[in-house]
Amino acid sequence: MDKQFIEERKKDLLQRKENLLRQLGSFAKKSQANEDDYNTKWTDFGEKDDDNISEVEVFERDLNLEETLEVSIDKINKALKKIEEGKYGICEKCGGLIEEGRLKVFPSANACMKCKKANL
Repeated sequence: MDKQFIEERKKDLLQRKENLLRQLGSFAKKSQANEDDYNTKWTDFGEKDDDNISEVEVFERDLNLEETLEVSIDKINKALKKIEEGKYGICEKCGGLIEEGRLKVFPSANACMKCKKANL
């Protein structure tokens, strides 16, 4: 892979990470213990039973979303580290190259399509 392609993927990864962090910040606060960890905020709608039910539903939804976004950010961080180490675009399963088309669509991919399909 040429240097320009990798730099474009790095830029894309950083933009995606920024967007995910913005989404997280809209309903969760950053943990003081770990900079990559967030804690979903509890929303208080009131004291009525219906309000309490809504609070739990919103919290559970946001908690699931928090976990999904944190996993995505972790994958992005791993891809960025691989770029810095000169190991970006190498399949973690077979050691071959990950297809450029796959990396354009999914820049944090860690496996080639052949290995990805084999694990489905």
